Amino acid sequence: MDKAWRVAVASLDGKVINEHFGRAKVFYILDINRDGTWRFYEERKVTPLCSSGEHTDEGLLESINALRDCTAVLVACIGMVARRALEINHIGVFEQPDTIEDALNKLTRYFIQTNYTVPEGK
Repeated sequence: MDKAWRVAVASLDGKVINEHFGRAKVFYILDINRDGTWRFYEERKVTPLCSSGEHTDEGLLESINALRDCTAVLVACIGMVARRALEINHIGVFEQPDTIEDALNKLTRYFIQTNYTVPEGK
């Protein structure tokens, strides 16, 4: 299995994980390889899920569909409903307000040590 783990990172500046999942306008998509290296894949623009502190089921589904090819998301914060919806759709959730580089290094070690399973079809 040499398939990479694809991770979506919620960031305002592309350097620090400092965005709430529901307020994110962009996710930085990165691929973590099984040899421990990782690389930038793309910047993915999305419609923010939360507006005035509320969200709709349709908005949540749209956010999940935008990240469907991802194994996990790295966010500063996420609500329980969104967390559970992502997990039900086989997308792991990691709250890690940190620099993207440090968080990816930690996540890479975790994925490799645990042999984190990429859900079928990803």
